[in-house]
Amino acid sequence: MSTKPGNLFIFFSMADQTQKMISLLGRMRKQMNGAVADAMYYYGQNYGLNYGVSLPTIREIASTEGRDHSLAQYLYKQQVRELRLAALHIADPALLTLEEVEMWAEGVINSEVAEEMAFALLSLTPNLADIYHSWSRSDNELHAYAALMAVARRQQTIDTEVVKSIEDIVRRHSSSRIIAQGAVALLSAAAHNAELAIAIKESLTTLGEGSAADYIREEMEWRLEALQ
Repeated sequence: MSTKPGNLFIFFSMADQTQKMISLLGRMRKQMNGAVADAMYYYGQNYGLNYGVSLPTIREIASTEGRDHSLAQYLYKQQVRELRLAALHIADPALLTLEEVEMWAEGVINSEVAEEMAFALLSLTPNLADIYHSWSRSDNELHAYAALMAVARRQQTIDTEVVKSIEDIVRRHSSSRIIAQGAVALLSAAAHNAELAIAIKESLTTLGEGSAADYIREEMEWRLEALQ
């Protein structure tokens, strides 16, 4: 019985990815910290398996793999904290389309993944504007938070429309602490631009009510004052 060349390619590709995953996991295990893992569990950052490896160490280990988008997708689907976070650094931001990003969205299970995705992947993709437009309107606060943090890191993508979009995000997540923090990060990045600073001051008056709006106003008022 013959085997089709295409099937052989898929078989060997998956075998190679599995071997790389085992190698990465072995290196992560050597850096495991049970106390950190227990603390993360207490604060609700649940994963299927968590070795408690520090983020700088995860980033350093992931950097040795270079960019390998298919490997990153494979790692991201594993129920292991360290592999999921490493995948965000191994993925190729240039290949992240609006359609594919939905797969990545499913793995954003807590604020740690949201923040690392913003830092390592979303902020670097050429499609950030489209992703922000979609995720900032999401009812999932983690997706909206990741979008805010990604744009905050890439200041050149911020314009008056982005500043105005904060109002809608805050109304949708009026009591979310992480949305408030993400909004402050974005607005603080934008505040160095004189034109955007004016737009920010206007937006602060129309944020509405709620703990998120109160936090943003309190933080941005003194930040804007300090920049004058």
